[in-house]
Formats: sequence, C-alpha cells, structure tokens
Amino acid sequence: MTNIRLGSVSLDCADPKILASFWAELLGGEIVFTSDDFVAVKLDGVWISTVRVDNYESPDWPDGSPPKQIHLDLAVDDLDVAEHEALRIGAVKSENQPEPDRWRVYFDPAGHPFCLTNQIPD
Repeated sequence: MTNIRLGSVSLDCADPKILASFWAELLGGEIVFTSDDFVAVKLDGVWISTVRVDNYESPDWPDGSPPKQIHLDLAVDDLDVAEHEALRIGAVKSENQPEPDRWRVYFDPAGHPFCLTNQIPD
C-alpha cells in the first residue's frame, strides 16, 4: 500500500484572501498562511490553497469558455440547510440544476463551480 495521500487542492483566482475566507467559513477551516499571492486553509486531513493568477478568468459552467477546470463535491446531510449557509457567505446558485434533489450546483466567489450533495455516504 502506498504512503501517498491528497494534501491540498489549489484554486486559481484573482483575490486569494477573499476566496480562502469563503472556503474557510463554508468548511469550518482555519486560514494558516497568508500572502498577497497565496492563502492556505487547513481542514481535517486536507488543505485548500488559493493562488493569485494574473488576468484570471472564472470558468463558465456548464459549457462555456473558459471551461471549468475543477469542481468540488461537498457531502451534506440536508441540502436546504447547506444551501442556506453557502448562499449566506457568498456562494451563487447556478441557474442550471441537473438533479436538485440529489445535488445542487453553486459558484464560489471566484466562479469555480461546486456541488452540495446528499449522495456521498459517511
């Protein structure tokens, strides 16, 4: 068995501090490093980092240009409760909702799509 594990997911953006604050609050993480170009959020077992990219363009989901490069699926028990919290701290709900009883699509402050889903078991 390998000793390799996922350590961090990095998200490109125009403003790392705003994006890191969003993810830290949504996922109950802690901002543990901050610079003008990079912010690290510590979560249980994995980190999310936000990285400044010059001339950043947010993805245009579901089929635009630029296309999505990554999205996160977040496991929740109650879609309505989780949606309320995500919207409260700055997420934007996508107009395109393929299966809203199973998962719902949102965008973080930098435009990255992510889903809240009740389909991932504990």
